[in-house]
Amino acid sequence: MNPLVQQLNATIERENNHVFDMLSSLGKAIYFPKEGILSQSAEAKAKAKKFNATIGIAIEDGQPMHLKVIQDTLSAYNPKDIYEYAPPAGKPELRSAWRAKMLKENPTLEGQTFGNPVVTNALTHGLSIVADLFADAGDAVIYPSKNWENYELTFGVRRGATIVEYPLYNDDMRFNSEGLRQALLAQKDQGKAIVLLNFPNNPTGYTPGPQEGDEIVAAIRDAAEAGINVVAVTDDAYFGLFFEDSLHESLFGKLANVHPRVLAIKVDGATKEEYVWGFRVGFITYAAQSGGLLSALEQKTLGIIRATISSGPHPSQTFVLHALQSPEFEAQKAEKFAIMKGRANRVKALLDSGRYDDAWTYYPFNSGYFMCLKLGGGNAEAVRTRLLDEYGVGTIALGETDLRVAFSCIEEEHLEELFDTIHRAVVDVAAAVNQ
Repeated sequence: MNPLVQQLNATIERENNHVFDMLSSLGKAIYFPKEGILSQSAEAKAKAKKFNATIGIAIEDGQPMHLKVIQDTLSAYNPKDIYEYAPPAGKPELRSAWRAKMLKENPTLEGQTFGNPVVTNALTHGLSIVADLFADAGDAVIYPSKNWENYELTFGVRRGATIVEYPLYNDDMRFNSEGLRQALLAQKDQGKAIVLLNFPNNPTGYTPGPQEGDEIVAAIRDAAEAGINVVAVTDDAYFGLFFEDSLHESLFGKLANVHPRVLAIKVDGATKEEYVWGFRVGFITYAAQSGGLLSALEQKTLGIIRATISSGPHPSQTFVLHALQSPEFEAQKAEKFAIMKGRANRVKALLDSGRYDDAWTYYPFNSGYFMCLKLGGGNAEAVRTRLLDEYGVGTIALGETDLRVAFSCIEEEHLEELFDTIHRAVVDVAAAVNQ
């Protein structure tokens, strides 16, 4: 075994043996090379003042070589902030800026011990790092029945984990914290569980309220006190898009250091928060009471990054950093938030008008990009294809009854026409069935 692996594992086991037990076989085996090309290049960058012949980039006139046809479109940026490799952990200034943003937007993090965010190639990459480090074949990965389908690929198909679902809503159409608790306690014999908490939820656009949030934390704490090691992951892809009286913080703050058997991990990013989907800039952040444990987890994370993508794209990290540092950032973001909230409110007003009650009900939503209709007659796939083929309207069918609608990408003045068209398609399909 590589000495670095032994050192990292010894640190994690010493600082919190429960976290060591949470690691997958890959998680226990991975490390970030300290004496490889990257470390030697970093040392040379600091000390080689005459010639630096270490890394695989080309230099011309003292700056990274580049094509004018590319630089002409990026002339506002220094070539060194675009063309060079970004560090595997990400641009240091961006990591610091994102951590400051997290603290500002999540007051419950004040006084908590948590690491510096590591830059990922957006959120899917962050979740895949979690899967690699913590999920082995047969490990339970727990999330609600209404979920993002990529969880199945990331944790189930890639890592062989066992998917455990529970209903998202209880009988009162609130978050089903008791279902989460029972799913967790069912892992007592296994002694380990990975929990994915995605709020605002994709596909429903639901975020729990403060009391529900406390219930979720209590369920995870109860599992830990029952002897279950819990990897608690907050998938905060749509963070900040809270339109009503829901939680307005990530549960990461309340889960941070809640129990020695709970490892809180926050996966988030600029992707949706700052409306830069194609930039692919995300972050993964750990909470732990020990600085040594945080450092060891970060090193293992860098090992996964080095072994897969080596490092994330530098230009998009620079663009996001520039935005975060801009004095116009907050005002521009507030402007876009108001547009998104207006669309959500318009959708809710249309649905509550009664004009569509013969065709569907809808699941509670209060945030994010999406909402879900529950079609009274079922046939969600038939409605989806009818909408697409007859009316040129795209939606997502989920199971027999649910139809996901992304109001985020429809201008507010077109929402009434959208839902009128969906209603027409539901009536069409019902008529065809009854013929």
